[in-house]
Amino acid sequence: MSENKTLAGVSSPGSAKPGVGEPVPRRRADARRNVDALIEAARTVFATSGVDAPAKEITDLAGVGVGTLYRHFPQRSDLVKAVVESGIDAVADAGPALIAGHEPAEALIKWIHRFTELLATKRGLASALHSGDPAFEGLPGYFLQRLGPTLAVLLDAAVADGAVRDDISARGSPARHHSAVPACTRASARTQPAHRRRPSRRPTLRRYAAAPAR
Repeated sequence: MSENKTLAGVSSPGSAKPGVGEPVPRRRADARRNVDALIEAARTVFATSGVDAPAKEITDLAGVGVGTLYRHFPQRSDLVKAVVESGIDAVADAGPALIAGHEPAEALIKWIHRFTELLATKRGLASALHSGDPAFEGLPGYFLQRLGPTLAVLLDAAVADGAVRDDISARGSPARHHSAVPACTRASARTQPAHRRRPSRRPTLRRYAAAPAR
């Protein structure tokens, strides 16, 4: 994630009160480490305790004070947004390595698994994102902007390899991006439990497989 996105909610440089004589690059590096630690800790805590977990549970895991949390993320929605964007980035960035290391169908399946894990591992996230908080308004666009191109490359490779029907596409209009991501999600939805149905089962492309050559 770019620094602007990752540091959503970070106070402006003039609002901090660094120690006298402390080098600016060091302050910035320390702030970045704190932000990264808070996002990682929040991701873990949200998965187990929900997005309304106590702030101290997050800061204890991150190894920082509660004041540091509120300095970087004044509202809970700022932290939720940062965690969601970080998760989206991780899924998007996984695409090239999967493409390089696996056959097209397997790369797509593994990527879908990561995608569904992103959606399934944060208790209370859906209700938070639909709360009407202005902080979340840009997330649908960010979701499509980051995941759409990766999905398009994975799908195109699987289609070219004959593993997926050629009417499944993530390219073209935003509407097609909207339909392609859910289509791939449904391919693995049955692997998700009533609270994560059978964790041992993996996504399958059987429903979207190309017809065998006659």
